[in-house]
Amino acid sequence: MVRQLRRWLRWLRPGLGLKRWALVLGVGVLLISAGVTLVGNISLLAWLDSLVRHLLAVLVMPSGSPVSPLVVGIVLVALGGFLVLYALRQTLRSIDRVLFPTGNPTLVDVLRQHRTLSRGPKIVALGGGTGLSTLLRGLKRYSGNITAVVTVFDDGGSSGRLRRDLGVLPPGDIRDCLVALAESEPLMTQLFEYRFPSGAFDGHAFGNLFIASLAGVTGDLEQAVKEASKVLNIRGRVLPAALDDVVLCAEYTDGTVVEGESQIPRARRPIRRVFLKPDGVAALPEVLEAIAEADLILIGPGSLYTSVIPNLLVRGVAEALRQAAAPRIYICNVMTQPGETEGFGAAAHVRALLAAAGPGIATHVLVNTQAPSNTTLRRRYEAEGAVPVTADLPELRRLIPEVITGALISEEELLRHDPEALATAVMRFVSSTTLRRAAVRKAASPTYG
Repeated sequence: MVRQLRRWLRWLRPGLGLKRWALVLGVGVLLISAGVTLVGNISLLAWLDSLVRHLLAVLVMPSGSPVSPLVVGIVLVALGGFLVLYALRQTLRSIDRVLFPTGNPTLVDVLRQHRTLSRGPKIVALGGGTGLSTLLRGLKRYSGNITAVVTVFDDGGSSGRLRRDLGVLPPGDIRDCLVALAESEPLMTQLFEYRFPSGAFDGHAFGNLFIASLAGVTGDLEQAVKEASKVLNIRGRVLPAALDDVVLCAEYTDGTVVEGESQIPRARRPIRRVFLKPDGVAALPEVLEAIAEADLILIGPGSLYTSVIPNLLVRGVAEALRQAAAPRIYICNVMTQPGETEGFGAAAHVRALLAAAGPGIATHVLVNTQAPSNTTLRRRYEAEGAVPVTADLPELRRLIPEVITGALISEEELLRHDPEALATAVMRFVSSTTLRRAAVRKAASPTYG
């Protein structure tokens, strides 16, 4: 009780700029109360009633003419209401100046945005790499209830070195998703993406080192991601698909097997299947819960064999997806990937997905139908063995009948999904689905009359 009282008394300390407005608020409430007593002829505040009558008689009607209690009451209610509103406005402005000194955004903007996003659909997105982070960057404008499920099987670059040197799960894809969902100052997100150009940390991203350090302090990657999420003030949450140290392997059509995610595309041979070693690694319980409670589930985009399918190989994930009540959309890549999906159209992507995870894994497919117009970029990709993924719709619909199409390409520096166009297509589907469900419920409800 004493501790609670001390907390309340802290609001009375000098310098906050709140006490004066609290006093004005109190005066306004008293005036409203006095006005109500006069209008309603209530005698609970008879002394205040008498005082106010005398004051108004002197100030308003000095000739001694009688003053109607109804008029006095209305005046007091109006004056008290003005003081209450003015005091509340000034109180909020005092808080606004402290929290948002630049004036952009304002407290009202933040509250309105938070309220809107908190009502957004529960979306689960599974994938990894730049594809998933691109999707998240667009989705965070529409919902704060996003759960990103990210692969942790990378063994190349900065993530691979940390995995080998420190024994931590690779944080690279997790870092990308955290930055994509971040609402912190731009400098903080730039810091997380900064890569050291030389020295002992050559090639390491600061965000990777930060997450690896947090994992060492907290004891596991899951808690480290939660703490990093607080630092970046992200919308939603990011979950690793699993917490076990697992190696991603690929078996090619010629029977050879390669271990390590970074090694799989280098062989440049057709992939028969990918698998985890050891097999049977369990998913985080939070991942399975998020899938079960989702309003919408998105699979991809991202590298088909090294980012998207690995999530579905974690024990429990594919089965949870099949049992989920929410629509499940596979977002097909816009470009083929050398060493993974050379020669693949949209239907070939879906066949590989179904072969890895079984039928029923997706209820819809979202595919790009926009042809790239930037010939310079296109030629650069063709030189590397990458071409636009063809939207072979008739064959695609034989695999999954519900196909969503749209112009989804961004041609700024890279040929990839446009975050805004992709998120808009997804949310348009959410809106249409919600309307259809509402219509079905209305049609099924009994009518009386």
